Amino acid sequence: MGAFFTLSTSAAVILLVIPGGLCVEIIGGDEVKPHSRPFMALIIREKTEVICGGALIKPNWVLTAAHCPLDKNKDEVVLGAHSRTRKEKEKQVFKIAKLIRYPRYRPGKWDHDLMLVQLTRRAKLNKAVKPIDLPTSGDDPKPGTVCRVAGWGQTQNNPRKTSDTLREVNVTIISRETCNSAEYYGNKPTITDGMICAGSKKGKRDSCRGDSGGPLICKNVMRGITSFGKKNKCGAIGAPGVYTRLTKQYIQWIKKTIGGDL
Repeated sequence: MGAFFTLSTSAAVILLVIPGGLCVEIIGGDEVKPHSRPFMALIIREKTEVICGGALIKPNWVLTAAHCPLDKNKDEVVLGAHSRTRKEKEKQVFKIAKLIRYPRYRPGKWDHDLMLVQLTRRAKLNKAVKPIDLPTSGDDPKPGTVCRVAGWGQTQNNPRKTSDTLREVNVTIISRETCNSAEYYGNKPTITDGMICAGSKKGKRDSCRGDSGGPLICKNVMRGITSFGKKNKCGAIGAPGVYTRLTKQYIQWIKKTIGGDL
């Protein structure tokens, strides 16, 4: 699958993406009913190589993670997919018109990890392709809240095994205080108010390589974007996934950016 895309100078923490074949996948989850998550976007290169996931938020806009190494001249966005390799009549494939990262995002950093992808045309909406609504507020999910995350990423660490079909897992919100403790991330990096920590205190339920950019959904509301985790420790105790939280500030930026295309 290639080497991890490493964050900053810390070899212990990775962005959940697979450039040149790296990406985050689901640990401990289950395959979803085909085409039952119509908002899910698959971002690929050379037809089958997963780069990242994403969420369709308008017929020609996808929300994903800023760290995803996308190239609008090489990559495509697939909507309506269940299998990433098989032909499916529900699939709609799009070229990329624009990549717009959040203005304060800096490569190699953990903060402000969100990006808008404008498609070259509008998707045809149907049962298999449908936008997810943005949250109406930037509420912070309370610790203990059960959320879900989906993707086409890695399903186990060693040996690495990836999924051809969309999988989903339930994860539980973990407080920032706990996530920043020595038993978890130890403030390397610091889990800020703009991030959400989610997984399982017992491990075995997590996002992983190949899932970057996918939505974190809590009580049927999109609250976050899959961002990073610990290297080679997907689903491990003390190594929950970290998600960009859709704060009020981020929501306002998204709406302002795509406002002309509503």
